[in-house]
Amino acid sequence: MRLDKWLWCARFYKTRSLAVEEIGKGRVTVNGQAAKAARELRAGDTVALRQGAVARTVVVRALSNFRGPAPVAQQLYEETPESLAARAQAAEARRLAPEPAAALREGRPTKRDRRSMDHLRHDWDDRWSASIDD
Repeated sequence: MRLDKWLWCARFYKTRSLAVEEIGKGRVTVNGQAAKAARELRAGDTVALRQGAVARTVVVRALSNFRGPAPVAQQLYEETPESLAARAQAAEARRLAPEPAAALREGRPTKRDRRSMDHLRHDWDDRWSASIDD
């Protein structure tokens, strides 16, 4: 079975064209080697892939020629324990990461604040100009 079709049937990617795109970018490897979309996949192969920021390593358990419901698709592969641990650790790191909006203490600058920042920026440019004054 083709690699791109299996990734689509196993519901790792929403469309086959997305699967082909990710394979083309080198984000999918089979048995530790870079793969092409048309590569023949067999039961027992190890597939390492990325879904956004999430890296997964799965072992192919079965092949399917059609895209079925999610519970059936999950029976086509088994995720390795190392991959599960890495995903859990990444999820915990994302959960503990600070909220980006928390860095904004006072919110958006007012018109007065923006003008004062522009004034400071222009003063800085005038002070450190590389031009020769006549």
